[in-house]
Amino acid sequence: MRFYGLQTLTVLTLLAGPAVAQEPQDRLQLRLLGTYETGLFDQGAAEISAYAPVAQRLYVVNAEAVGLDVLDLSDPSSPTRIDHISLAAHGGSVNSVAIFEGSVAVAVAAEPAQQPGKVVFLSLDGETSGTVEVGANPDMLAFTPDGARLVVANEGEPDDDYSVDPEGSVSIITVADMNVTHARFDTIADLPAGMRIGKPGARLAADMEPEYVAIAEDNKTAYVTLQENNGIAVVDLETATVTRLMGLGYKDHNVHALDASNKDGGRNIVTWPVKGMYQPDAIAAYEVSGQTYLVTANEGDARDYDGWSEEVRVADLTLDETAFPNAKELQSDGALGRLKTTSAMGDVDGDGDHDEIYAYGARSFSIWSASGEQVYDSGDQLERMTAKRLGDNFNANNDENESGDNRSDDKGPEPEGVVLGKIAGRTIAFIGLERVGGVASYDVTDPTKVEFLGYENNRDFTGSAEAGRAKDLGPEGLTFIPAAQSPNGRDLLVVANEVSGSSSVFEVTLN
Repeated sequence: MRFYGLQTLTVLTLLAGPAVAQEPQDRLQLRLLGTYETGLFDQGAAEISAYAPVAQRLYVVNAEAVGLDVLDLSDPSSPTRIDHISLAAHGGSVNSVAIFEGSVAVAVAAEPAQQPGKVVFLSLDGETSGTVEVGANPDMLAFTPDGARLVVANEGEPDDDYSVDPEGSVSIITVADMNVTHARFDTIADLPAGMRIGKPGARLAADMEPEYVAIAEDNKTAYVTLQENNGIAVVDLETATVTRLMGLGYKDHNVHALDASNKDGGRNIVTWPVKGMYQPDAIAAYEVSGQTYLVTANEGDARDYDGWSEEVRVADLTLDETAFPNAKELQSDGALGRLKTTSAMGDVDGDGDHDEIYAYGARSFSIWSASGEQVYDSGDQLERMTAKRLGDNFNANNDENESGDNRSDDKGPEPEGVVLGKIAGRTIAFIGLERVGGVASYDVTDPTKVEFLGYENNRDFTGSAEAGRAKDLGPEGLTFIPAAQSPNGRDLLVVANEVSGSSSVFEVTLN
């Protein structure tokens, strides 16, 4: 186990084209204080974290060890593991952790994951205070702002041969008495426009896969991403019902450019006749003038199992001659041929060929109203910005260096995580980029006037990733610690990195 010493990291200047050149630059700085390393590479040894202010401890999901690593953050420049809480007796994998005051809640999937999972409640010292059964594969959980309820997104993924596909659901636990109710999708007959069934012919309730939870400030409503389905479920927490589904629609890459190939010689961000499925992973909620807004990290995800897969490259599609008269050129490796798309949609007229091409994820983050209207989208800014700053390392893999451009045919920089923080009266969104790495920050105080603030990537592109010399790889979970709760009285951002198995603590300064 190694620790990085105190280090100053300067947020680089954003030069991403006319669309962003007018935005403020270098206003937010991340100063690396310290990193705790598990020494485990590409084993999910640091995924999601939660902070307990009263104990000045960070609880980090260590999937490899099927438990929580407890880090002492009293000195943020030297995070130290002081305990490990094993949860192997409760299931096959640990997926998420949340904390409210002195209560720690952990989502534990069964073995196999298609069986009902559990939520285990712990004291800060790791003593079990309660266990309840929830839906299949609880993937993420969150306390309501008042701590009265715990909301659990049960993903309900199928097994590898797709012979068992449990229903997705949202479990609502009343913390005081451990009573559990379940919001289900079996009463919903049809999907709204802008959503999709991931596997054609599947039952809607089984095809829904709740991914991530955000809760409105009034404690009454949860917003749950349905990543593979390209939508968000609205859940009434008082009645435990899914009251509405919101389809997110599709991004027009004729307007918002992307690099669609890993065989085009490097950075080549241009427009293409492609639609992007937003397919958000993480989601956060905040309130402005009494209205709730949702911030999503539009990662993207395909159904890709041994028993059935939708994933196919554009080169392998039969493209409609009218829609794509230049199909031969489009399907070359240097154009769209390498781009991963879906076989499950795009045949609009049912004649057996594809009239539309869809990409996974939108390579952006978005802000939505509570009714599902898109208020803001970062367009192609993240991809242009990382291309400008990282050069040949643009769109790199997260498990090896010298892999620039390798993710261009997939989901590009792959924004996955989002957390909001209040700094100097401003609402700041931190967006984690899972593949190339790093965190982009934006001022979202006014959701209609979003401002870029900075980007920092604590990755060493010259070191060996597998040997543990590349620093942080694969940011998965982001945790904001406000100054009032921080061990050093400063605003902090903690980044848990799945591939490198490291947890890094940054001091945040907004100029």
